[in-house]
Amino acid sequence: MHYKNISCWHTNMLATMKLSNILVTCNLNNLQVLRSNHKMSTSARSHKIQPKNLAFNIRSKHQNYNSLGGHLAQRLVQIGVSDVFSVPGDFNLALLDHLVAEPQLNLIGCCNELNAGYAADGYARSRSVGACVVTFTVGGLSIMNAIAGAYSEDLPVICIVGGPNSNDYGANNRILHHSIGLADFSQELKCFQQITCQQVVVNNLDNAQEQIDGAIAAALEHSKPVYISISCNLPGLSHPSFLRNPLPFSLPVRLSNTVELELAVETAAEFLNKAVKPILLAGPKLRSAKATEAFHELSNASGYSVAIMPTAKGLVLENHPRFIGTYWGTISTPYCNETVELADAYLIAGPVFNDYINVGHSLLLKEERAIIVQPHSVRIGKGPTFRFVEMKDFLVALAKRIKHNTTSHENYERMYMADDGGHPLIMRSSWSSGDEIMMKKEALRVNVVYGHLEKMLSSNTTMIADTGVSWFSCQKLKLPQGCGFEVQMHYGSIGWSVGASLGYAQAASPNNRVIACIGDGSFQMGAQEVSTMLRCGQNSIIFLINNGGYTIEEVIHEGSYNVIKNWNYTALVDAINNGEHKCWTTKVHIN
Repeated sequence: MHYKNISCWHTNMLATMKLSNILVTCNLNNLQVLRSNHKMSTSARSHKIQPKNLAFNIRSKHQNYNSLGGHLAQRLVQIGVSDVFSVPGDFNLALLDHLVAEPQLNLIGCCNELNAGYAADGYARSRSVGACVVTFTVGGLSIMNAIAGAYSEDLPVICIVGGPNSNDYGANNRILHHSIGLADFSQELKCFQQITCQQVVVNNLDNAQEQIDGAIAAALEHSKPVYISISCNLPGLSHPSFLRNPLPFSLPVRLSNTVELELAVETAAEFLNKAVKPILLAGPKLRSAKATEAFHELSNASGYSVAIMPTAKGLVLENHPRFIGTYWGTISTPYCNETVELADAYLIAGPVFNDYINVGHSLLLKEERAIIVQPHSVRIGKGPTFRFVEMKDFLVALAKRIKHNTTSHENYERMYMADDGGHPLIMRSSWSSGDEIMMKKEALRVNVVYGHLEKMLSSNTTMIADTGVSWFSCQKLKLPQGCGFEVQMHYGSIGWSVGASLGYAQAASPNNRVIACIGDGSFQMGAQEVSTMLRCGQNSIIFLINNGGYTIEEVIHEGSYNVIKNWNYTALVDAINNGEHKCWTTKVHIN
């Protein structure tokens, strides 16, 4: 093993609590690690990073009523948002003042709008909702890629844009800066209509409260992003609808149709109970349906083998006694593919079958054998679809009606043990531990790196894998109980993980640590947001896999365009740190 360019910094800011922020990079030629230790006087999750003199108290002219900006800030706090990711611009400055003035909100300035959107995405994965604020058009169009990704992943992100002065609407031939040179200001709105579940343009006070509350409710109800444009002259204005102590924000409980639910459960139980070797397969929509606990209840009651789609990793307990790994066609966990596709019945909860998951639409699942459970419906084989049936209600009720059947798992164990005579998958790691390699003083290999990474995982860590080769490597990691796992496999935007790591770490508890696995091509897309991680005092670890280019594209189609300029990543982070925080980095060359 050869280590080069190992460097450390030990600059203290405030002394009482030590946090760490690590960046690690590797490839067959190059492994680098970066860690920052930032000592803060308060928890990084609650520390306001903006200067204190900005957090002034804003009072509206009418003391009995709140301002529009104050009302929005209160609503964000009520739904669980304590951090808002932003990039200031002249159309949103007044609104930002009101967000800063809310003592329970922390405004986090990001390096660019795209990363602010990614951060809100990551935050929503941890807190079930995220928020970001940008400026008119130049900010709105810049953040759209991140919002589209959140839409594809069913994440409620409140995207707020500072809009034109209300007096500019309807003014003939009035062209504004930050526009595309037309007097029509609707271009941004039209774009967001494709990637959000609701859009509102707040340019008068009379219905502003209804618009804001309605959009937030839509985001939470549909688990999708929403777009809220607020005219730049309105945040400080009060209105009788903006109460200083508004009623708590609440949503109506979505209930199943009892008749449809009973029919669906009865039909599904009969379907599964007559099967010889049924299995369970978990999909990503378990999260948006808030049905993970219900799925666990069903898996315990059924006795079936339990597999996950790659997009559902982290949603199902991998220490479950009948967990058999990731079902991903020909690249599945060993014997998971055979167990799933040879089953005569499979209940699939919350699937999304895109071409990534289908391995180019090559999966051999049979429609007539499948029960497809979506957040609000159930389809059984080629028979009827039962609508107005909530996934959580269905899984809980079904758990009480099915017979215990372990045949599929007994078959799996026979296949597994016949091959290597070893223990079931639950007892085995897919990666080398590295201990033998270290003792023999052999060259460090990528599989050994991941073996050590796997040992770092605990109930207090969350693994974030960026788009590309990290998908495949991180799928092999064995997650301990309570360990989170995040991936953006539907949209697949490289660079997502840098901003998402910032947002997830900010939302997590102080005892939780994010470990991100990022390729060099992805890292170059959003590297500057490491500075925001340092500024927030986060304790993240980043493994940067330096392969000298876009490796996943090179696998798909070779070409010189997949080669990128190699950076000195440890020196880059040193420059970003600028001696202001403790930051430890190392570079490891691998023979």
